Amino acid sequence: MANRRCVQTLSRHLTYLLSPNPSSLHSLTSISPQTLTPQILKSIDTLTPSPKCPNVTTKISSFHRHFCSNRPINSDDDEEGSEEETDDDDHDVEGLESNIEPSREYTPEEKEHEAAEIGYKVIGPLQKSDRVFKPYEPVFAVVQIGSHQFKVSNGESIFTEKLKFCEVNDKLILNKVLLLGSTTQTIIGRPILPDAAVHAFVEEHALDAKVLIFKKKRRKNYRRTRGHRQELTKLRITDIQGIEKPEVAPPLKTEKKGVKKMPHAVRC
Repeated sequence: MANRRCVQTLSRHLTYLLSPNPSSLHSLTSISPQTLTPQILKSIDTLTPSPKCPNVTTKISSFHRHFCSNRPINSDDDEEGSEEETDDDDHDVEGLESNIEPSREYTPEEKEHEAAEIGYKVIGPLQKSDRVFKPYEPVFAVVQIGSHQFKVSNGESIFTEKLKFCEVNDKLILNKVLLLGSTTQTIIGRPILPDAAVHAFVEEHALDAKVLIFKKKRRKNYRRTRGHRQELTKLRITDIQGIEKPEVAPPLKTEKKGVKKMPHAVRC
């Protein structure tokens, strides 16, 4: 009878050890060394391996429980408290070398094709004999450069996104003219006027005002501030062609007629 009780006790403990449910290990009590009598060890040797537990060893060691019930150190209060700390980095986008791709070399045909898609054509450098500043003419045009449209007249300057393949003092022809107008007529393209052209030259390549970009992730102690300055090109319009320009009549000077002054009355 004693051997049968020992075998039942050992089989019950082995079922707990070999059970797939780890929660059943919590109900397992450790076997004290006092209970390991020679009769129990002898009964273990008589056990034969079964298909369910083929690798049954006779070495019994003390059972150790390992619980993983510790809560994470970072609680919501700590995360909200750490939100007060900021890590602000103010960097310009143009200064990040990691984001800059290696410059590609274009052939003259590729440069001309790319410029035509944007809406301009490079003629050449500005000469000293070129008349840049002309008297005002009552003519205007609507041109498209890239994805933006501008209403221009001669003598005006506009800022566009940086134009590739042109340098300062280069003469350009803006060939995507959508509309021409004057005091006597208006010509509308469908969508572009093929015979119209707007002449301009590059005054400078500049940077726009800095735009701050702020990024934040809640409860992650993540705050970043980035600065971006868009590259721009300043163009000066010199001439508009493709429409009859009305003659500007010189202003007539009206002579003021002399006003006779009445003599002051003599006081007695």
